[in-house]
Parts: sequence; structure tokens; C-alpha cells
Amino acid sequence: MTAYDFTAETLDGRPAPLDAYRGKVLLIVNTASKCGFTPQYAGLEALWKKYQDRGLAVLGFPCNQFGAQEPGDSAEIANFCSLTYDVSFPMMAKIDVNGPTVHPLYAWLKSQKKGLLGSESVKWNFTKFLIDRKGAVIARYAPTVEPKDLERAIEAAL
Repeated sequence: MTAYDFTAETLDGRPAPLDAYRGKVLLIVNTASKCGFTPQYAGLEALWKKYQDRGLAVLGFPCNQFGAQEPGDSAEIANFCSLTYDVSFPMMAKIDVNGPTVHPLYAWLKSQKKGLLGSESVKWNFTKFLIDRKGAVIARYAPTVEPKDLERAIEAAL
């Protein structure tokens, strides 16, 4: 199984098969609009702009499971991302990353790269998963890791 075996949904409700990104390096991030880490949208956008022509795709997955920091609906999330951070990378529909209604992609990501002390659960917004061109998980990064600090790993994967 690889990341390409999963399908998400875009913010505007269209199916988004990850197979469309086959052969690209993916940076998958659970996001939130009202979080202390929300300014990382700017860094994620900078990575997207810098590396998209070389084969990087940044995918944002809004999630409201941490401190209810993503309370809006899809239209509100899209508006916020566009107006506040000029986000142009693909944003998906809001999902759960933990618990009984976890999105299948996140269940798989967490099983592939465990967090601190072998824990699978995502601890907070802006946890990042880096996927190689074959669809395998290379690394998992804590929310405190700034997007710019991923450049070396992204360049190695590209």
C-alpha cells in the first residue's frame, strides 16, 4: 500500500485521488485556522512555490480535533487560507486524524511513521508527513518543526 491508494475530498467537495500525485514528493499536513502554529501556512506556501516545479505537492487537511481550532466549514476555511495566507496549494475537506472516524489516509500515515515514544496518534495541528516519489512515508515531523526546516529533507527526496 502507498499514499497513492487513498482518495481525499477537496474543500469544494470534489474527489481528490492521491494517485493524481503519483511520482511526486508529498508533504501532507493537518491544518487549523485558529492555532498558534497557523502562521506555518506561510512557510508551507513558500515550500510549495519553491519546489512545485521540481515535483513537490503540499496537501493541507483541515482538522478540528485539537482545541476546536478549525471550527469553520469548507467555504470559511478556503476564504481564510486564501485571504490570510494566500494559500495556493491544494486544501482538502476537513477530516479527523485520530479516533474512530479517522480518515483512512491518516490511519495509514500514522501506522507507517510513529510519533514520539512510538505513539501513533497525531498530537496537534501542523503535524507533517513527508512522502517519497513511490508513495512511501519518509518522515513524520512535529508541529513545532517549521516548514523551512524541511527543505533539506525535501531536496533529498526530490
